[in-house]
Amino acid sequence: MLYTPTPRAAPNPPVPPLPLPELYSRVERHVPPFEWRILADDIAAILKLKREKNAVILAHNYQTPDIYHTVADIVGDSLALAREAVRTDAEVIVLAGVHFMAETAKLLNPEKTVLIPDLEAGCSLASSITAEDVRLMRARHPGVPIVTYVNTSAAVKAESDICCTSGNAKKIVEALGVPKVIMLPDEYLARNIAAQTEVEIIAWMGHCEVHERFTADDIRDLRATHPGVTVLAHPECPPEVVAECDFTGSTAAMADYVGQRRPSRVVLLTECSMSDNVALQYPDLDFVRPCNLCPHMKRITVPKIRRALETMSHEVTVPPQIAERARRSVERMLAFG
Repeated sequence: MLYTPTPRAAPNPPVPPLPLPELYSRVERHVPPFEWRILADDIAAILKLKREKNAVILAHNYQTPDIYHTVADIVGDSLALAREAVRTDAEVIVLAGVHFMAETAKLLNPEKTVLIPDLEAGCSLASSITAEDVRLMRARHPGVPIVTYVNTSAAVKAESDICCTSGNAKKIVEALGVPKVIMLPDEYLARNIAAQTEVEIIAWMGHCEVHERFTADDIRDLRATHPGVTVLAHPECPPEVVAECDFTGSTAAMADYVGQRRPSRVVLLTECSMSDNVALQYPDLDFVRPCNLCPHMKRITVPKIRRALETMSHEVTVPPQIAERARRSVERMLAFG
């Protein structure tokens, strides 16, 4: 009988090195290698397209880490993005965020091309109020200034006296020097600011679909399950949630708090990707993550950003008759610093 040797198993082929290793090092604790290999081609294309088209990417704090830490040139909350939109000398702005943010960038850069990668990236707050609603509020409360949150359409901003963000709302309300203001459209932000000032605030009934879902019971459960946890909340959360927290502030203020105070265990009551992005900056801290996803923010993806730059779509425009008045409201806000 002939002897037939057992065939040896072929050696595993060597694993090729990961592409764009420097960029991957920024997100390796969040993005697994197999996913990075899929993303890397689009990311490399985006970096090349930005150079070719003199483009800049502005990304909100709620964008996923693959966008926030690898392709974005400027990151921050709504106020930071509004400020930086004015300063950029790029010819093309890609807004990795939601539609009202892209409109704001266009208001402040009327001569530049502003793109949003997905036209369906909206906002529950922006959808909760119309320009006609603002005109009706003004008619019902003659002489009362209208302070409008930047989370609104350009048409709503055009009917307002001044804009604000969650980070500067109290400062602007008090700086107007009046006993009463109308604050639109976030009811909870208005109520939380009203608790900090003697100015009477008339609120609208708009809510953020991310922040309105947090409850005071959620926080009590967190403290019971994670002893010693520091709880930070966005002021779009209900007042009873804010009352249970250790700190309340804008996304930028929450990130600053974590960086300065370095709580060993912390929870950010806001959109999920905010915690992901801050956690990558502070790997030594324990981030508890009871978060809510924003379905609109998550419409923006790396492949869609690539497509936006390749096809120069979708361009955001604002009718001139609206843009002039809306720009004035935003510029008044920025003048407060």
